Amino acid sequence: MKLADLPTPCLVLDRTILNRNLRVMASALARLNVPLRPHMKTAKSIDVARLATQGQPGGITVSTLAEAEYFFGHGITDILYAVGITPQKLEQVCKLNAAGAHIIVITDDPAMANVIAAQPNPPRTLIEIDSGEERGGVHPDSDMLLELAAHLGACLAGVMTHAGHSYAGRTVRDIERIAEAERSSVTRAAGRLREAGFPIAIVSAGSSPTARHAENLAGVTEIRAGVYMFGDLFQAEIETHGADSIAVTVLTSVIGRRPGRILVDAGGLALSKDRSTEATPHDYGFGLALDIDGRRSYGHAIVRKAYQEHGVIELDPAHPIDLPIGGKLRIAPNHTCMTAAAHDRYFVVDGDQDVVAIWHRVNGW
Repeated sequence: MKLADLPTPCLVLDRTILNRNLRVMASALARLNVPLRPHMKTAKSIDVARLATQGQPGGITVSTLAEAEYFFGHGITDILYAVGITPQKLEQVCKLNAAGAHIIVITDDPAMANVIAAQPNPPRTLIEIDSGEERGGVHPDSDMLLELAAHLGACLAGVMTHAGHSYAGRTVRDIERIAEAERSSVTRAAGRLREAGFPIAIVSAGSSPTARHAENLAGVTEIRAGVYMFGDLFQAEIETHGADSIAVTVLTSVIGRRPGRILVDAGGLALSKDRSTEATPHDYGFGLALDIDGRRSYGHAIVRKAYQEHGVIELDPAHPIDLPIGGKLRIAPNHTCMTAAAHDRYFVVDGDQDVVAIWHRVNGW
């Protein structure tokens, strides 16, 4: 089967680029002697997880309990659910753990800490630390940190943080500073807890930018990163990876032709309406048009408008796209996590147009 034979829109995953991205991240972390707990929230695929965990301790990170159940069903037991736990979701975690899973949960709420500790077999729990993003977590120097530890008691396993604000960095030096702030915050929290007599085994941190560019990870026991596997236009703009490291694209068909633009069947649902590159040096609209081989043959031809099922590609006058109705091309996404979310499978290639595998993914919550 060839790419030209596929229904559109659909996701294309270049396994050659994926494997290269995995090697680059593994090498970066091996240099700092910190293991990777890959975050599967982007890929949501057991086939990708098996590649991403090669040479690692084996644990993964997830963002939904649907992912946790799916990966446990495929034999992965060491799972960190990296979203604040609720009572109802805690019940589901405890059921999965009773069946043989080893799911770790996180909290930053004293009342929820009491609920966790009151379970007959409470899951291992991490206290979420705010290292600067101001999304979730407690400040490493706050009184709340020790209060949470006291509420959790014996089920306290460690601390975790996520430097999502690294996405605001625009240079490698910016991200290096954020990476150090992330490391400093989470290790300071771990140190305070140890001084107070709490055994802290896990000190978990990470985002793809900080994992890639951290210069020092002393005191961190694991790094969580996910989007690095597939890459996207935004990550290329902030130098998490190179422009040639985008492994996932959307295959689409031409459905209309007008002077200076073409209409394709990949719209907001197939591409997402993420506009993250708008705040970077190169604004790619809703995605960058590539040829069917995934090459930048069309210059700066970008998806200027994205309706539900229609995309309008504004052509680069220096690089015309001469495709008939039904002709196929690929679109590199701004934010691959969002783009992949509406699709249920990957059509896998190895650097050419031959489809060598179909890998399914889990969606929902």
